[in-house]
Amino acid sequence: MAVGRQRLIISLMPLAGIVTMWAVGTLRLQSDAPQPPDVDLRIVQGNVPQEEKWAPENREATFARYIKLSTQPGDFDVLLWPETAFPGFLDEDAQARARIAAALPDGSVLLTGVPDRVLSEDGTRYFNTVQAFDDTNEILTGYAKHHLVPFGEYVPFRGWLPIERLTAGLGDFTPGPGPRTLALPGMPLVAVAICYEIIFPGHVVDDMFRPDWIFNATNDSWFGTSIGPEQHLASARMRAVEEGLPVIRAANTGISAVIDANGEIIARLDTGERGIIDADLPSAQPPTPYALFGDWMLLALILASWSWALAANATANHRRMRKTVMQRCG
Repeated sequence: MAVGRQRLIISLMPLAGIVTMWAVGTLRLQSDAPQPPDVDLRIVQGNVPQEEKWAPENREATFARYIKLSTQPGDFDVLLWPETAFPGFLDEDAQARARIAAALPDGSVLLTGVPDRVLSEDGTRYFNTVQAFDDTNEILTGYAKHHLVPFGEYVPFRGWLPIERLTAGLGDFTPGPGPRTLALPGMPLVAVAICYEIIFPGHVVDDMFRPDWIFNATNDSWFGTSIGPEQHLASARMRAVEEGLPVIRAANTGISAVIDANGEIIARLDTGERGIIDADLPSAQPPTPYALFGDWMLLALILASWSWALAANATANHRRMRKTVMQRCG
């Protein structure tokens, strides 16, 4: 009878784990949200087709489109443009930076995707970055993408593979050093995930310097009207839930969105739309168990379950052997 009970308990352990996770999640959703920061966002979705994005003759029209959308009536503290919104090198273009500064309200900041390059004796290295600019024409800080897309942003084993990249743009990008938390003057700390970096759990946030929100700058135009943008958005919602942080997406052709720390979509611009989202920055939640322990938590649960099952099985075997010995001796 005891053996049967132990087997039942072992079989119910996965269900108990699921119920526990459901209960913790429910309590988290029902808890009062912290006071949101007083930060107004403006997200710009320019909707520039992929085939036009890198054409030199379209550079001015693309830039003018983003400036025009950014200067629509309304106040904001942080202006957000998507991945490679400016198809050039802003740090080398003082005139373009001056136009950006003129479009920014006093004290506000622009976070925009922009390519960057470093010249050295060994050649030119290109980076896919997000850079921060203020209303005084200064570059404040930046982040370089570290999870690059094979064949989209670089060709692996280029010396042995006689093929070119599948997307237009500059030469092969160089990966950045990894997750980084950016400090902007008077603003909550922000982590940046460029494009598909948002799909990697545990690789978006700097564990040493937890941010208050995540900015996901992306260009999903090469997906067209497929299911890809929705899947990408779903990944962003998962990172929000895992980290307990709001995720703000600026996408060239969509889907731009404001996602709160529970993974709920507050506002969105769908694929193929051109426009802006004006929204308040949602509040961050306390660090989740996953944010604190990452995949080690899952590994610990698996090892604990195995250990308990092995111990229970050993106890059952001991009891059976003891019963057999007693019967033989009796």
